[in-house]
Amino acid sequence: MGDSDFKIDLGQAFPHLNKAPILEAVIEIRTRAEAPWEEASITQSLKSQLPDYPGLLSLNQMRQQFTFGAELTPQASTHDLGWSGLRLQSADKLHVAQLKRDGFSFSRLAPYETWEQLEGEANRLWLIYVQLAKPLEVHRLGVRFINKIPMSLNSTKLEDYIQPHPETPNGLDLPFSNFLHRETLIVPGYDYGINLTRTLQRTEEGAGIILDIDVFTTQPSQLDEAERERRLTEMRWLKNKCFFGTITKGALENLQ
Repeated sequence: MGDSDFKIDLGQAFPHLNKAPILEAVIEIRTRAEAPWEEASITQSLKSQLPDYPGLLSLNQMRQQFTFGAELTPQASTHDLGWSGLRLQSADKLHVAQLKRDGFSFSRLAPYETWEQLEGEANRLWLIYVQLAKPLEVHRLGVRFINKIPMSLNSTKLEDYIQPHPETPNGLDLPFSNFLHRETLIVPGYDYGINLTRTLQRTEEGAGIILDIDVFTTQPSQLDEAERERRLTEMRWLKNKCFFGTITKGALENLQ
């Protein structure tokens, strides 16, 4: 199939996972506040509109600068650019939102429920952000899912869990202590890109393969609700294609 033949097929069904391995699901919208963005008024407004998000934390934007002089060692300096927004956390600590001068993000932490719940709550908070910030356009829309595929602590066969899998050098069949594989894909015919990161995580409690899928737009778009919903639906499909196209049949069976 040539690149020009690629199509997003929203009619395609994906398996339901009773044990979804999602650690965090994120919808991110990068934009720019055009209305006055002042700490006191924004904080008071969000406290009154979102009493179900009692955990508020002020965020400051920092910029780090490196200066190269006669010596080879660069001199680092950090500049405080002032208040940028708020981080909000729900009473049950499962929802985290950031409403900042340069964008909005909403996260659902484990246990993940449904896409409809994620998108619905993100949209509710986004509309509040739009009311306060009055942005003119969306610079970047992103859908990110961080998954952890459980594996045996003593397993040496990553091919039992993901494909394609990393391999050791020929003649050196040793277990992996860690690996990191990151690739960026473009989507022909669509203004989407995908960052796909795979790494191995080992703790005293067990081991797992982190599968981090970040689907994002590559072109700015207007503040149109129907357009945003269409894009999010397509980006969710791309996320699912990456996930189910990476894990093996055996790993899938363990999650169902």
